[in-house]
Amino acid sequence: MVTPRNKVAVIEDDRPTSEQLAGWIRAARPELQVDQWFDRDAAEAALAREQYEMVVLDIELGRERHAGVALINAINKLNAGTPVLVVSAMPAAIYRGIMKALDAWDYLQKTSFDEAEFIDTFLDILRAARAREPAAPAQAAPDPLRLDPLWQRSPLWKGQRINLPLTAQRILATLYQRAPQVVSYEELYDVVKSGRRRDNVRKHVSTLREALKEVDPAFDAIENVPMRGFRWSGPR
Repeated sequence: MVTPRNKVAVIEDDRPTSEQLAGWIRAARPELQVDQWFDRDAAEAALAREQYEMVVLDIELGRERHAGVALINAINKLNAGTPVLVVSAMPAAIYRGIMKALDAWDYLQKTSFDEAEFIDTFLDILRAARAREPAAPAQAAPDPLRLDPLWQRSPLWKGQRINLPLTAQRILATLYQRAPQVVSYEELYDVVKSGRRRDNVRKHVSTLREALKEVDPAFDAIENVPMRGFRWSGPR
C-alpha cells in the first residue's frame, strides 16, 4: 500500500489553538495540505474518507473528555498505520504512557512546548513515517562515516568534514556504534551530560542533522523512533 503524502489533519476543538498548530505546520512545510476538524463526528468521518499522512489531535473535544482516544482507536481499526501526535492539556506524566499504549507516536502537553519543539516533533514523526515506505531501487552505497574515537578531529561524511560541536559528535558516535539498535533518550542523557531532557536531546540531534545536510543535502540516516529515542539507519 502506498502511503498518502502531503495531507495531514489537525483535530482540535479550540479554534485559536487549531489555527496556531495548522499555521506552524504550513510555515514549516508549505507543500502540506492541512485539514482542520473541530469535533469528533466530523473528524471520524474525515478519517474514514480521507488518507492522511499524519494526524495531530487533542484528547478532549468539546464536552467529550476522551474523544481523542476514540479517534485513535478508529485509526487503528482502519489498519492505516497513520502516525498520531497527541497535543493535549492533560498532564503528560499520566497520559504519555496511556497514549503510547494506544499506539500514538508522541505526546506534547499544552503550555509546556513552543513552536520549535512542536515543529521538531512533527517533522521527526513525518520523517519516521516516510522511512517506513518501500525503499527506492538501491543506488551505489556512499562512503561510510569516519569517526575519530578521541574526537580530536571532525568526523567525515562522504569524504567531507562535518562541523560539529563536541556533544553532537558524541551523539553521532553513539548512534553509529550502536546501529542498528535504538539508542533511548535515557542513554543519550549520559552523552549530553547537561540538560537531561528530551527536548534538549532533540535539539542536539537537530544540530547534528543540519550539519550533515550542509555537506549532503540528501542525508537522512538518523531515524527518530517515537517515544523511544534515535537510531542510525545509514551505511556502516
